[in-house]
Amino acid sequence: MSKGANAPVPTAALRVELGWRSGPGVPDADASALLLATGKVRSDGDFVFYNQPAHASGAVHHEGKRTAGGQITDTLSVDLARVEGAIERIVLAASADGGTFGQVPGLYIEVTDTATGSVVVRFDSPGATAETAFVLGEFYRRQGGWKFRAVAQGYSSGLEGLATDFGITVDEPQHTAPPAAAAPAPASMPPVPATPPVPPPPATMPPPPTAPPAAVQAPAAQPVRLSKVTLTKAAPSVSLAKQGGTSGAMRVNLNWQVRKQLPGWSGRWGGGGGELDLDLCALYELADGRKGVVQALGNAFGSLHRPPYIHLDGDDRTGALAAGENLTVNLDHTLDFRRILVFVTIYEGARSFADLHATVTLQPQHGAPIDFSLDECTVASTVCALALLTNTGGDLLVRREARYLVPERGVSPQRTVDRAYGWGMNWTPGRK
Repeated sequence: MSKGANAPVPTAALRVELGWRSGPGVPDADASALLLATGKVRSDGDFVFYNQPAHASGAVHHEGKRTAGGQITDTLSVDLARVEGAIERIVLAASADGGTFGQVPGLYIEVTDTATGSVVVRFDSPGATAETAFVLGEFYRRQGGWKFRAVAQGYSSGLEGLATDFGITVDEPQHTAPPAAAAPAPASMPPVPATPPVPPPPATMPPPPTAPPAAVQAPAAQPVRLSKVTLTKAAPSVSLAKQGGTSGAMRVNLNWQVRKQLPGWSGRWGGGGGELDLDLCALYELADGRKGVVQALGNAFGSLHRPPYIHLDGDDRTGALAAGENLTVNLDHTLDFRRILVFVTIYEGARSFADLHATVTLQPQHGAPIDFSLDECTVASTVCALALLTNTGGDLLVRREARYLVPERGVSPQRTVDRAYGWGMNWTPGRK
C-alpha cells in the first residue's frame, strides 16, 4: 500500500504486526492502539500499549515482541467483531525508544487474518526521519464494515505527544521541593505550646450545630504512566528500589503466543481441549532458610500475606493472551526473601518451547513496569528460567534469565531447574 491508500478488511480477528530490522544503533519501538469515538478516546482505558495491554472490551490486546533472524516484531491482536459500537476508528501507532524512526530500518505494518494466516494489508517504509512516534495506519468503519487506511503521520514529541493528541492524560514525574527549615525563635521569646488551651464554653451557650456529613467522592482517574524498563542481554538487571518498587504487590505476568504448530502439539491454539498448557512457577528461599515452590502442580498456590508471601493467581489453561499466567509477590516482605526464581514449564500440549513467543512483565504496585521477551528456543526444552530476584542489602535485584533447560531422561522440569540454580530440594511426583 502507499500513503493514504485504503482497503477493506474482514470484520474478524486480525493480527497487526509492527516490524523492523535489528542492528547496532537501532532504537527499540513499541506498538500501540487508540480506540476513538468522535476523534478522541472516551477515557484513558481506550489506550492499549505495553503498560495497559488489554482493552476492557477484549477487542484489542498488546501481545509483545519477538526477535528472530535479525527481525523484530511487536504485535497487537484486534477482533473487529468485538469492538463497541461507539468506537469509530482504531489508530495503530508506534513509538521509538532511544532514537528516531529515521534510525529504524525496514519499518512496516502488516495485518493478517488470524483464522487463515493470510495477509490482508501491508504498508512498508512510511518515510520517517526525525519522528519519535508514528501513526502507521488505522481501522475505520465504512458502510457497515471495516477498512484499513495507511496514514504515516509522525510526531516529534514521542508517545506522550501522540497520546495527549488523542485525549490521553499522561502521568508526569512530580518534583517536590523539600520543606523549608523552620526559623529558630528569638532567645527572648517565651515557648509557645503546640496547641493553645481553649477555654470551655459558658454553660448557657447552645451546642454547636452538627455539620452534615461530607459527600463521598469517587476517586479521581489515574493518569496513564508511559515509563517502563526493558531488560535485554546487554542490560539484564535492574534494581526494584531504584524504580520505586519497594512496597505493595508486584504482579509477574507471562503472556504467550504460537506462530505455528509446535512439535508434538496435540491440539490447536485456543478455544478448546488439547491446547498448550504452560505453568508459571517460582522457587523461593526465605531469609530464615526455608525453601519451597509455588506452582499449580500439587495445588501449591502459595500465600500473599503469610510465608512464602508469593501467590499464584490461577492456572490459565485457555491460552488467553489477555490474561496469561500471573504470580503476585508481596514487596512489603522484601526483607523476608533471600531469592526467588520465576520459571515456566510445559505441562501438556507440546514437547518443547520451539516456535513459542512469550513476554514476561513484572508490574510493581509502585514504580515502573519491567518487561522482557524470551529468546527463540532452539533446543528440546520443557522448562525455562525466566527471572531471578535476589535480595541485595534489602533491595530486590531483578535479573533476566530467559534460559531454556533440557531435562535429562526421567528428570522432571522442576528438578531440572532446581539443579541448575542449586536450590537443593527434594521432589516427589504431583499432579493438578
